Amino acid sequence: MAKNKQEKVVSQKKRPSLIGRIFRFIWRKKWWILLLAALIGGGIYFFAGKSDDQQEYATINITRGDLRHVVSATGEIQPVNTVNVGSQVSGTIDNLYVDFNTKVKKGDILLTIEPSVLQASVDEAKASLDSAVSQRNFAKNEYERNKMLYEGDMISRAEMEQSLTAYEQSEQSVNRMQSQYERAVTNLGYATIASPVDGTVISRKVDVGQTVAASFQTPDLFEIAEDLTKMQIETSVSEADIGVIKEGQNVTFTVDAYPTETFNGVVRQIRLSPTTTSNVVVYTVVINVDNTDLRLMPGMTAFVTIIISERDNVWKTSNSAFLVRNFNHITTDANGATPQTHLAILRNGELTMIPYTKGLSTATETEIISDEIQVGDKIVTGRVGSMTSNKNNQKMGNPMRGPRP
Repeated sequence: MAKNKQEKVVSQKKRPSLIGRIFRFIWRKKWWILLLAALIGGGIYFFAGKSDDQQEYATINITRGDLRHVVSATGEIQPVNTVNVGSQVSGTIDNLYVDFNTKVKKGDILLTIEPSVLQASVDEAKASLDSAVSQRNFAKNEYERNKMLYEGDMISRAEMEQSLTAYEQSEQSVNRMQSQYERAVTNLGYATIASPVDGTVISRKVDVGQTVAASFQTPDLFEIAEDLTKMQIETSVSEADIGVIKEGQNVTFTVDAYPTETFNGVVRQIRLSPTTTSNVVVYTVVINVDNTDLRLMPGMTAFVTIIISERDNVWKTSNSAFLVRNFNHITTDANGATPQTHLAILRNGELTMIPYTKGLSTATETEIISDEIQVGDKIVTGRVGSMTSNKNNQKMGNPMRGPRP
């Protein structure tokens, strides 16, 4: 019994482990395993190589869509015509008849200036005029008497001419006093300030009791906008963009008051007078705006987009696709094609050359005009990993950079 147990233990020790049996199986079947490994490796190499071939070229997509060349600027919305109403005489504001946003008609009274000083000037001028008229009448009678005496040889000619001179001087004095009187009356009329146009008061700069001094220049009292349904935007455009802007071009703009809405306008005027701001020469472009609904208010900041030209549903691509100088690093079979007349296109994994012409260009994209473009085409700009011929020997790993000769 003890002997059987001992033999069983010895047989268990001689039995190989599971790992050992696996290695022994691999060793016996090693050719089949090596063949299987070779097939798997070949498949991986085949598919990886095919993927590498697809990634051999650096490409840029060709898309279809709309293209617009625009110039952006900002400006301030203002009425087309505003009139500043001032005072030609000095004095204290006596009555004020209008306020902000008051609609007025031509001839409506806006305010009156306390007239006592001006009325005193009128009374003084009238008294001086009456005195001059009396002196003129006396001089006239004196001259007529001396004329009769001279004709009767009772006085000398010199006395008659002296009376004539006094009469003429008194007549001139009457005319001078008449002018002073009329000026005083006119100044008194200036104490009542009326609206010169039909419109809306958009600014009032005085209050009742305030003193107006018109010694050296006319002070502004009101600002009246003639028609708020017609507005304009004065925007500044740099000299780099002013050459493409023409009168009559369409304009779109937005304002912060209505951030989700877009308004329309038309370029009306390009002013020839330049201004220099931070060493940049700019020109003023005036844009007409329809404000029939009166939602746009004077002083609003407009973010303007001037539409220079636009194309709808065209083939387009990034401007960097046209930086290729030659096809030497792309293909050796260009057949005389140049980047100025042909594009290197990757189509279904194959390289082909197609003729093209450039259309509308913007700051980022350019229109491609060609009848041979197909959906899914890509423009080849170089080979991934190839070296350009520039001094830095940079790789063509970045598809957004074109090669340099």
